[in-house]
Amino acid sequence: MAAGGGQAVSFLTNVARAAIGLGVGASLLNASLYTVDGGQRAVLFDRFRGVLDETVGEGTHFLVPWLQKPYIFDIRTRPHTFTSNSGTKDLQMVNLTLRLLSRPDVSRLPTIFTSLGTEYDEKVLPSIGNEVLKAVVAQFNADQLLTERPHVSALVRDALIRRARDFNIVLDDVAITHLSYGAEFSQAVEKKQVAQQEAERSKFLVARAEQERRAAVIRAEGESEAAKLISEATAAVGTGILQLRRIEAAREIAATLSRSPNVVYLPGANNMLLGLNPTSMAPGR
Repeated sequence: MAAGGGQAVSFLTNVARAAIGLGVGASLLNASLYTVDGGQRAVLFDRFRGVLDETVGEGTHFLVPWLQKPYIFDIRTRPHTFTSNSGTKDLQMVNLTLRLLSRPDVSRLPTIFTSLGTEYDEKVLPSIGNEVLKAVVAQFNADQLLTERPHVSALVRDALIRRARDFNIVLDDVAITHLSYGAEFSQAVEKKQVAQQEAERSKFLVARAEQERRAAVIRAEGESEAAKLISEATAAVGTGILQLRRIEAAREIAATLSRSPNVVYLPGANNMLLGLNPTSMAPGR
């Protein structure tokens, strides 16, 4: 019985030692492995050599526990948006919103980690974005920011790409997504538009009055010419033309009154054309 109990204790001791060994081995193996997922890269820090110059790609890799430590970088393009309040050339304040699509330069990840750390974009992009926006906006008047917006965007994009390259950051896209002016400038623009509309309305009224004056002159000249021609015809051939016009007018009036349902009585001939007496218009009387 005692021998059997000793064997059992020895067996359990061996099992415990094996389990401990397996546990220690598994822990060492787990500590010696690290995984870099898709869209990521790793930078290794060595306690003796510092940050290694090689960038580690995707997959599972070995390292020396305690001696080396991996730092993971996301190399996929990420959006960043920030707002800047800038002054224009004519001393107006404008609010601009800028959107960036950025990613790190993979070959320069060790340098980025050494100088900026893993949050490199949050440290660099807002500062250089505000700097470039203020520098570019100061070259234009407030109204030019609207009329020349493509040119302004191109200047901002080129300047930001150059500045970001100094920090080993690649910008895939730069765009001005929002532009607004201060309250004073907006009121000034509104007053200017109202004044322009009033000026255009005044021009229209002046042009219409001029056209009416010309029409009145032409109408007066026509009436004067017609009166002159009638006077000359009367002096030449007598009152026959007046008799003809009188008959034509009487015919038109009679036709108009006959079509009206409200007329039940036609006055005499002498009352129709104001009692025009042809004998009084004879020459020499």
